[in-house]
Amino acid sequence: MIKIVIAEDQKMLLGALASLLDLEDDMSVVGKANNGTDAVKLVNEYQPDICIMDIEMPGLSGLDAAEQLKDSGCKVIILTTFARSGYFARAVKAGVRGYMLKDSPSEELASAIRKVMEGRRIYASELVDEVYNEENPLTERESEVLALMSEGKSTKDIAGQLFITTGTVRNYVSSILDKLDVSNRIEAITRFKEKGWFK
Repeated sequence: MIKIVIAEDQKMLLGALASLLDLEDDMSVVGKANNGTDAVKLVNEYQPDICIMDIEMPGLSGLDAAEQLKDSGCKVIILTTFARSGYFARAVKAGVRGYMLKDSPSEELASAIRKVMEGRRIYASELVDEVYNEENPLTERESEVLALMSEGKSTKDIAGQLFITTGTVRNYVSSILDKLDVSNRIEAITRFKEKGWFK
C-alpha cells in the first residue's frame, strides 16, 4: 500500500484529492495538512511514501517544506496552479520527484504516484519546455538587490545592508530594469515574482 500525505490550503480541493486517491486499490491517504509546517510534521509522524504538496500555502510554502523533507525518504510531488520556471527549478533542486499542474486529469495523478514509486521523475511537459527557454537573467547580486527592494528597503538601506555605495545600488537597479525590460521597481518586482525567481 502506498501511504500518502496531502498538503493543500484549499479545504475542498484537499478533501476531493484525498477521496480520489483513497479510491485507488493500492493507495491510502494517511494525513492531510493545510500548510507546509503541518505537512512536514505529518511526514515525520506517519513516514509516508509520498507527499503531495501545493506551493503557495500559509506559513511554510510547499517549496520550503520540500527542501526540509529532501532527506526524509518521502518522495515529494508538487501539485500546483503555477507553471513558473523559477518555482520548477527550485523544486528540482529540492529533490522533488514530480511537478504537476492542477488542471491535469485526475487519473494522471494516480499514474504519476505509481511512476514516482518506481523511481521515475514526472514533470509537466510545459514546465520543462519553459525552463529551457527562460532563465533568471539577473546576477546573484542583482537578485539580492531586487529582493531587498521587494521588502520596501530604500536605496540607502540596501547600500548599508550590502556594504556598497548608493551609487552602486542605483547602477544595479538600472541594470535590473534593463534586463527585465521594465520601467520601474514595482514592475521589476512583479515580473520577478511572476516568473517564480525569488528564492
